[in-house]
Amino acid sequence: MDILIKTICLVFLAGSVEAAGSPIKIKKIEGAKEELVYSILQLALSKTKPHVELKPSSVNASEARLVEMVESGEIDVFWTGASQEIEEKLLTIRIPVLKGLLGHRVFLIRDNDQARFDTIHDLDELSNFKAGQGSFWGDTKVLKNAQLPTITTIKYNNLFLMLEGGRFDYFPRAVHEPWVEVEARPELNLMVEKNIILIYPYALYFYVNKNNQKLHREIYEGFDMAIQDGSFDDLFYSNPMIKAVFEKSNLSNRRVIRVDNPYMHPDTPVDTTEYWLELGS
Repeated sequence: MDILIKTICLVFLAGSVEAAGSPIKIKKIEGAKEELVYSILQLALSKTKPHVELKPSSVNASEARLVEMVESGEIDVFWTGASQEIEEKLLTIRIPVLKGLLGHRVFLIRDNDQARFDTIHDLDELSNFKAGQGSFWGDTKVLKNAQLPTITTIKYNNLFLMLEGGRFDYFPRAVHEPWVEVEARPELNLMVEKNIILIYPYALYFYVNKNNQKLHREIYEGFDMAIQDGSFDDLFYSNPMIKAVFEKSNLSNRRVIRVDNPYMHPDTPVDTTEYWLELGS
């Protein structure tokens, strides 16, 4: 009888472990954007793997190191902007995590330059101004491809000093970024430009190991289910960071300048409109 009871208990425990599964290891979570992406991943997996546990890493790592960690199995999922190099190494969940928000750019400018930017209405007029960017950022190639003069540096923090010092005229930032950056640097004479938005297709994606087809399917199907049933939009638009974006940026009233992004993968779901942010919606 004791053996029978132990056998039943072991079977029950094995079934419980299988139902819950091992924790899914992810990159370290820091800052409001990362917390939002984390909650989106939780939501997606809740649709297909409801009892799963997400386990953030305690290690700060560069993007290159994170790719290596996914390849080696040290972490299961990480996220970053679309990249041909990364997509050759990892498996992409090809749904833009933040509705393509990273491709909606407003400008940091010097606080006495707004009148200069009031004269800009199209790409040709913008091309008379110099942008500042990180040397190896994915969107730097997009600006250069659009024939927009671009000054680059390796160090992110240098860009604010270079802008104030007149090395370039504007620093394009994803719409959730610039107000926090200005507030963090009150000693610099910078402001957020009021009237222009530069838009190009650019996605933040989840990535998993190429051999982990199961996890890829669970995230993709769960994410799509959350979009179709409205729970993703509920989460996205109620997030404090996203609410602040719409309150501060006046997106629907800005002059839109669009440029192409020839570096996006041919399978980018650009025609699946529910995956992307639509101004005025």
